[in-house]
Amino acid sequence: MTFLDIRLIDLIDIVLVAYLMFRVYKLIRGTMALNILIGLVIFVFFWVLIKAFDMQLSSSIMDTFVNVGVLALIVVFQQEIRRFLLLFGSRYNLRSRFSLDKLFMTESQGMMKIYVKPLVRACESMMKTKTGALVVITKNSDLLDFVQTGELINAVISTQLVENIFFKNSPLHDGAVIITDNKIKAAGCILPVSQNMELPKKVGLRHRAAMGITEATDAVAIVVSEETGRISFFSKGQMEMGVSPSELEELLNNL
Repeated sequence: MTFLDIRLIDLIDIVLVAYLMFRVYKLIRGTMALNILIGLVIFVFFWVLIKAFDMQLSSSIMDTFVNVGVLALIVVFQQEIRRFLLLFGSRYNLRSRFSLDKLFMTESQGMMKIYVKPLVRACESMMKTKTGALVVITKNSDLLDFVQTGELINAVISTQLVENIFFKNSPLHDGAVIITDNKIKAAGCILPVSQNMELPKKVGLRHRAAMGITEATDAVAIVVSEETGRISFFSKGQMEMGVSPSELEELLNNL
């Protein structure tokens, strides 16, 4: 095939493959899966090289590994594949994009501004007392799989309620609070823990769980450190540490 033989559909095909490879890299960047992927690329390179030199014995051995390669990839990358599908589903949720809720977006935004202040006041109070907390705020995805791991509450957000949930003697203080549609949907929820190797080693499980849920979904998360009392804000797999209450209120209002 010469340059003149390349069709428009071939160019589209190349762009789609390049974009898919870029998204896969973004998905596994900072995890051990990236090193595994590099090893697989090296393996494929040597396999092609052996085929080119027609090395019969080595080629037959490599062919055996390649034949079960798809199954091996699913086993090795099962967590990353699940994260990719969750991310794809939450980012491109057609039901939420074309729902009637869009007609009432102005009202929803107004309600969100009303309920931001009690949450911020609760975080400020827990920051002063160094009470550990993990709050997840949903966007397009309702996170029903994670809601079902905790205790259903379905209550209006209030400063006292949030503080009581994370009180150290409360049976729900170790899990996450999930907020949906300006209500505390559930408490004591179990979240996926991030495997991102770029996270500071000093951060605890709350921070890793907040990172994990924002990597896998479009939700945002707030963490109050039990050791330092500092507030951290998580969005799209990115962490912002040392957020002040006023900065937190601005970040939430910008949602």
